[in-house]
Amino acid sequence: MHPIFRVLRNAATTAHAALYRATGGRVGGSMIGLGVLLLTTTGSKSGQPRTTPLGFLRDGETYVLVASNGGAAQHPAWYVNLRHQPRARIQLRDQTIEVTAETATGERRAALWTKVVADAPGYQVYARRTAREIPLVVLTPVA
Repeated sequence: MHPIFRVLRNAATTAHAALYRATGGRVGGSMIGLGVLLLTTTGSKSGQPRTTPLGFLRDGETYVLVASNGGAAQHPAWYVNLRHQPRARIQLRDQTIEVTAETATGERRAALWTKVVADAPGYQVYARRTAREIPLVVLTPVA
């Protein structure tokens, strides 16, 4: 990715998160057919908190994230961070929730993928753009 596009993407992400926080999710609380939450991970290299607005799907008491990265060949940074440190925090509207993350596999992933593309068919386009299997991350609230 050209450096200017990276700067623009990062600025847009920062602005989205700020608007979401300031309005309790009333602004920036949905996109591409899914609700939006703010995911705060611990940077795998920096150790610093990193916040990313992401579309999600509810599955019972858990939250499902799609690590599509727009169909890029590499995983998104937030997914790399979660693999390094699966404990994270989400903000859903005006509520903050501590969570643990795991990547869905096998039948569970297949069932969740069906739900995801039913709500947001654009993820199938992303899946066709990349040779990697797009991870689905299940966030479980910490008791």
